[in-house]
Amino acid sequence: MMPFSASSAVNLAIAVLLLFSLVTWALIFAKGWLQWKMRQDNAVFAKVFWQAADLAAAEQAAKNATGTLAELARQGFETLRQIGQQKTLASTGDRQAVLERSLSQQVRKAQHTLESGLMLLASIGSTAPFVGLFGTVWGIMNAMENIARSGSSGLEVVAGPVGEALLATAIGIAAAIPAVLAYNYGVRVTRLSVAEMERFASDFMALACARQDAPIETQQA
Repeated sequence: MMPFSASSAVNLAIAVLLLFSLVTWALIFAKGWLQWKMRQDNAVFAKVFWQAADLAAAEQAAKNATGTLAELARQGFETLRQIGQQKTLASTGDRQAVLERSLSQQVRKAQHTLESGLMLLASIGSTAPFVGLFGTVWGIMNAMENIARSGSSGLEVVAGPVGEALLATAIGIAAAIPAVLAYNYGVRVTRLSVAEMERFASDFMALACARQDAPIETQQA
């Protein structure tokens, strides 16, 4: 007899795969909601921002808004204020270079937030089939042992363990497919969001540097 029963090994593999599946669908729903809300918030803020009469009104709109673009705008306005007051070493230097660095850092910060959970989805998508394969191999090993012990190769001897083993493989594939699809979609959404933030940062920088000598409150949009 094997020290660890085949049935227990296969059941353990299936339990791990079910846990993988629950985590995958939880991430899909959570990130799907966050991505939908982010797109809605960014669309609303972008419309309000570019319709503002001046930068002071745009800054007020950023303070009252949510979303990655609003956070980027708030970071930009705060950097402009620090540049004018020369409060820190980070705000010392060429106005455009300092603003570009600050906005770039904010974009990278938002990107890291958007990428959260994607590595877990990628890991589940790549390991779930192997966990299922482990259960399959163990189940087939058990079937071979039953054949050797009984001296018979009849269908009734191998059907149960092999069927249980194939179930583990099927569950492994079923757990991997949504994880891989969700990961690919999440990567695409992240790239599009980062590109949108980079475009907004570029436009914001051009707008803020158009009149370098004017204070924020009197610059015109």
